[in-house]
Amino acid sequence: MKLKSPRKKSASRAPRPREFRAQLVRRGKARALKLPKAILDEGGINEKSTLRLREGYLVIESAKNARAGWEAAFKKAIAKNGNELTEEDREWLDAPLNPEFDEKEWTW
Repeated sequence: MKLKSPRKKSASRAPRPREFRAQLVRRGKARALKLPKAILDEGGINEKSTLRLREGYLVIESAKNARAGWEAAFKKAIAKNGNELTEEDREWLDAPLNPEFDEKEWTW
């Protein structure tokens, strides 16, 4: 009897985005969104999470440290690309500031 060897994963294959189904249920005059436990646990979603609407999407921001892992990501990016500014970066940084924008566009 021949045994099949396990299939090797291709290194070039990007991971698939994870999708979960949610259910909208009636709670009095309001609606509640029932989320699977797996997404709550994985996303760190709890009673202190924040909901936002952005460009037609409902975004749930967990209460856990949103910047966790940034330091490692920066170190990885610097190791891969170096720490030097590109010409495009320099143009953007050297651009004059627009005081008119600050005076008219900002609302407090």
